Amino acid sequence: MIKFSNPSGDITLSPELFTSLVGDAATGCFGVKGMALRSVSDGLVHLLKRESMGKGVYITYNDDATITIELHIIVNRGVNIPEICRSIINEVTYKVSQSTSVTVSSVNVFVDSISLN
Repeated sequence: MIKFSNPSGDITLSPELFTSLVGDAATGCFGVKGMALRSVSDGLVHLLKRESMGKGVYITYNDDATITIELHIIVNRGVNIPEICRSIINEVTYKVSQSTSVTVSSVNVFVDSISLN
């Protein structure tokens, strides 16, 4: 959790806020089919529904009050994967910084699967 203090009181930002912001920013980018989660039981990658897309996002809180973001995605077939990843990194960094004033130290994008339909 990230905590801010001011003369009026304290503000605490929960991990769910960040996972929601990141998931929304990533799935809004062209060519992204959705967020992914690798099943522990069978090892297969599953496309997450909109309401559980935060499960494909992992946030690490750094000692210097920044965050590191890791996200797992499924992309559409036939898209330029490096370009999609650049777009996601820029969009996620911008939206998180603008919405929360928290500095994003890095965004790591993992393409876990390609959708064939």
